[in-house]
Amino acid sequence: MYAIIKTGGKQYWVTPGEVLQVEKLNAKVGEDVEIKALWSSGENESSASNKGKVIATVVRHIKSPKVIVFKRRPKKAYEKSKGHRQVLTEIKVKDIQLS
Repeated sequence: MYAIIKTGGKQYWVTPGEVLQVEKLNAKVGEDVEIKALWSSGENESSASNKGKVIATVVRHIKSPKVIVFKRRPKKAYEKSKGHRQVLTEIKVKDIQLS
């Protein structure tokens, strides 16, 4: 059983029990979130559906490793450095419900 979900502008292929990191969700740790499935499939191909939902539990909120953005113009005295850490939410997929 699997589903394809879209959250944070990205699409993920998920199965029950899987833990994945998505862009920050406004939910507390331990809270269940419901994500609409773009595509979901059961045990066999005859149970595939465009409608369904994925129930997931928020495990924790984390920050990704720092990404350094460095800009430089050759032959000019211009150098600029900036760092960024994206806030992520780690979720564990509990159940995929077909409709």
